[in-house]
Amino acid sequence: MAPHKAPDSSRRSDRSRRAIYDAALALVGESGYRRTTIEGIAARAGVGKQTIYRWWPSKAAVLMEAFLDLAARAAEEAAPQAGGTGGETGGETGGTDPQAGAAEYGIPDTGDLAADLKLVLRATVDELNDPLMEAPTRALTAEGIVDAKLGAEFVEKLLDPQLALYVTRLRAAQEAGQLRPDADPRIALELLIAPLTHRWLLRTLPLTHAYADTIVDYALGGLAPRS
Repeated sequence: MAPHKAPDSSRRSDRSRRAIYDAALALVGESGYRRTTIEGIAARAGVGKQTIYRWWPSKAAVLMEAFLDLAARAAEEAAPQAGGTGGETGGETGGTDPQAGAAEYGIPDTGDLAADLKLVLRATVDELNDPLMEAPTRALTAEGIVDAKLGAEFVEKLLDPQLALYVTRLRAAQEAGQLRPDADPRIALELLIAPLTHRWLLRTLPLTHAYADTIVDYALGGLAPRS
């Protein structure tokens, strides 16, 4: 008779954590942040609510980590086509930091700034149009407007690390003489990202790759060195 193998508790924890992430994101997308509850997440994930409270102190903590994990997985998928080196990421207990994926890739530097930015903005368009990303992103964005604490955490843990990648690439372009030396990279990146966000958030017009390419062309036209 084959020896009995003890259950792998770490693998079980990883499965439970993934189920909780997926349940939290699905519920916040379907019902909104305020109507999503720990009890609802537990029921959807097929775990006891005490399991959730053992790993997270609040609903906001669950949703934030779930969203960071979702973003990290999206970054991993985008990294190969953007020339990055995305690695495996996971949860907090028995896994790796959900934010680790964002630290393992960056905006490519091929020497062609316009092409590099268009590649990244097209990937952003695809993420914003992805139903798996869109619903929870809208829900957390809306709640972050009225809940200052949640909004600040959203910016600190998700947006700022991503924006830093743009700053790094734009500064490299300045050093290469491709951008005005007096241009503020933090303001420059907003010329690229803000139009996408505005069109997506308000649904004014379709969010497309062609639109992303045009934003890059317009922004770089105003940031080019002055003769």
